[in-house]
Amino acid sequence: MAVVVPFRGVRYNPERINHLEDVVTPPYDVISARAGEAFREKNPYSMVNLDLRNTSQSDKDDDGRYQRARERFDSWQDEQVLLRDEQPSLYLYYIEYLHPSGRILTRKGLVALVGLAEFSEGIVRPHEKTFSGVISDRLELMEACQAQFSQIFSIYSDPEQQVISILEARRSKQPLCRVKDHNGNTHTLWQITDHEALSLVHDYFADKTVYIADGHHRYTTALACRRRAHEKNPDLPADSPYNYIMMYLCASEDPGLSVLPTHRLVQWPGLLTGDELQQKMAAGLQVREVTGGSRETLVAELLNRMDEAGSATGKPAFGVYHAGEDRAFLLAVFEGEITEESILEKPEVLQGLDVVVLSDLLIKKLLGLGHEQCVKEGLVSYISDTSAALDRAVKASVSQDDRTPLLFLLNPTRVGQVIDVADSGEVMPHKSTYFYPKIMTGLLINKLVAGEAVAQP
Repeated sequence: MAVVVPFRGVRYNPERINHLEDVVTPPYDVISARAGEAFREKNPYSMVNLDLRNTSQSDKDDDGRYQRARERFDSWQDEQVLLRDEQPSLYLYYIEYLHPSGRILTRKGLVALVGLAEFSEGIVRPHEKTFSGVISDRLELMEACQAQFSQIFSIYSDPEQQVISILEARRSKQPLCRVKDHNGNTHTLWQITDHEALSLVHDYFADKTVYIADGHHRYTTALACRRRAHEKNPDLPADSPYNYIMMYLCASEDPGLSVLPTHRLVQWPGLLTGDELQQKMAAGLQVREVTGGSRETLVAELLNRMDEAGSATGKPAFGVYHAGEDRAFLLAVFEGEITEESILEKPEVLQGLDVVVLSDLLIKKLLGLGHEQCVKEGLVSYISDTSAALDRAVKASVSQDDRTPLLFLLNPTRVGQVIDVADSGEVMPHKSTYFYPKIMTGLLINKLVAGEAVAQP
């Protein structure tokens, strides 16, 4: 099944870069235009100058940007700002972070090369749909620079944490680096070169399936790059670097693995009172008003009630906050099966997903807002951070007199649901999962060298 092998990672030279936090960045697709400029101003060797964003029309029209990224990548290596490790290695990558619940957790994973496989082979399985426009941009960058600048975030099954135990026993005494991101999360990297450890990890994955958690577009980009390489050289050897992708692998059972929900801020086109909202929701759901305390306390209590309801019944449970009237309601599915026809028409593995019930029952049927209308009129915004979502809802309620902002809160999608959907061959709706925290871009780079052979344990 999965082929997991070591590689010679390219890293920032600590003798040239004193403050790693000035050059590593979040993934390109979560960096705003303003944040991108801030990263550039902080340090000219920032990863935003290699792992390019593609957010504006001027970006899309600038065909030379990919070649300039290649020139920078080559120059930084010539200047020894970036150095390539001498030995093929696996890398332990831990992230210590503050969970929204207030707990401090550590997510443990490893970075390795994983053999590319078409989704139809079932070795690497997706749970999201990809879009060709995004793949085209990433493919041009990968081919120009001949490098993979960031890891695909994937999960696998390891109930006993065997892989992490093997690597922890043989990791370098001192970490290669330790850096804090803009959210205060601590990222730590260790190198493992022990041949026995590399072989044991390789053997462990031999009968395992890998599930993409985050990075579907980058994975399909690597597949496209591999196809182009095979077109140029039909005799491309199996150990060619074009047959591999750099991945961050975390066990699905890891206690530090977190999936956060992505809440929906719905702009009702017109005026809607709290009583009217309650009446609409009651047409298809159990509705209970939650009261008391400040706005933040009210929403925190609503989230607790949602978690309790979802855990107790195993069924979707939601919260909705009417910012204009400072009212909150707990929404739960009635006892028995969901009867909404548009949901029952979907594959069974999708029918119980909170995001599906929210979209088809709450927004489409009970509110009467179809998908096309929501897209055309920009009625739905997706926000992961609860505080930020609440803040936007309140501001919208003050600044708008022709719309009513309704903040729909979700419980997180469970890791088991992600695996079940991927195993079924189906894909989840847009913005169903948010694996937190994000992996930093720039801690490790995988350089694609034509004619070079990937190390085999």
